[in-house]
Amino acid sequence: MKMKAAVLYEPHKPMVVETIDIDEPREGEVLVRIAAAGVCYSDYHIMIGEWSWPLPVVLGHEGAGVVERVGPGVTRMEPGQTVILNFRANCGTCHYCIIGRPVLCDGVSAPRHTLFDGSSRLSKDGQTIHHMARTSCFAEYAVVPESGAVPVRADMPLDKGCLVGCAVMTGVGSVINTARIEAGSSVAVIGCGGVGLNAVQGAVLAGAGQIIAVDLLDNKLEYAREFGATDLVNGSSGDAVKQ
Repeated sequence: MKMKAAVLYEPHKPMVVETIDIDEPREGEVLVRIAAAGVCYSDYHIMIGEWSWPLPVVLGHEGAGVVERVGPGVTRMEPGQTVILNFRANCGTCHYCIIGRPVLCDGVSAPRHTLFDGSSRLSKDGQTIHHMARTSCFAEYAVVPESGAVPVRADMPLDKGCLVGCAVMTGVGSVINTARIEAGSSVAVIGCGGVGLNAVQGAVLAGAGQIIAVDLLDNKLEYAREFGATDLVNGSSGDAVKQ
């Protein structure tokens, strides 16, 4: 199938929006029509060559859309299902998946610029185009493993829902699962970008009593206030610790 996608051929060069080929979903895979995608700093790291990644590649790992078709063996998805993409797709059968820690999945040996079978579904004129973390949502469609698409309610606003795929779960998860903030705790969040703002949100959800947001830009601190920060500290105006 033909589709439009933004393809990165060289670091420090603009992505090229062009028509490429995308294969049909294979065993255990789904084809998702992308409705919205976020831009994460991880994508930027690859764009400017700070992270090594096979090129050419279709970037984008914060995506949301609607399942268009499913491959053989898919049991939890059906066409028309609204989904958020998950860039940490897991096998579902290894030790870590079984005990509920799929982020540590060690049941897939294929590199993350491919799908589980070690190959790509993307190409142009016979040249392989690589995936970004098995998602590649800077495109009209994406083929992902079944576990790489998480069902959500049909009325989810996907321009916001796509951010759950990385920024939200990273920020909220750092508070709930890693720091394990308890109700009434005092929390300081240093840096109020996409992840930091969601760490603020996670602290609110955890019931923190005082949530101190620290940044160098007033506009980001105002966003932090909207997300639930109780105190704002601009580190550019003096000693942040003393403030």
